[in-house]
Amino acid sequence: MSHVFEYALLRAVPRQDRGEALNVGVLLYCKDLDYLGCRTHVDRGRLLALDPALDLDVLADTLAVLDGACAGGDGRAPVSAIPIGQRFRWLTAPRSTLVQTSPTHPGLTADPGADLDRLFRALVLPPDQPG
Repeated sequence: MSHVFEYALLRAVPRQDRGEALNVGVLLYCKDLDYLGCRTHVDRGRLLALDPALDLDVLADTLAVLDGACAGGDGRAPVSAIPIGQRFRWLTAPRSTLVQTSPTHPGLTADPGADLDRLFRALVLPPDQPG
């Protein structure tokens, strides 16, 4: 049986003034299956090509907080205590920071974890890197 899911990409935007971005993660939410998942990957070389002065530690910390908020129970992100549907909306809300999200996109799934992995491999990892 298929269930509707929504996903959004997490994008690193090293310099707001240039508007360049690199996909660094994906969020997937399936209300019917009470599922919210996140996978991230930082490609240091590609990001430093966009901005050699980028603080990769700040990016890693930001992604860790977002991942913790997604998983729930992370004290660094108080939003992690709210229901997952509201958490997904908070995680995908527009923001003009180092990490931004794409618009949300729908799909159908019988296995949201497998679809999260598929989207992660297709949209975040470089083509030559195994998932």
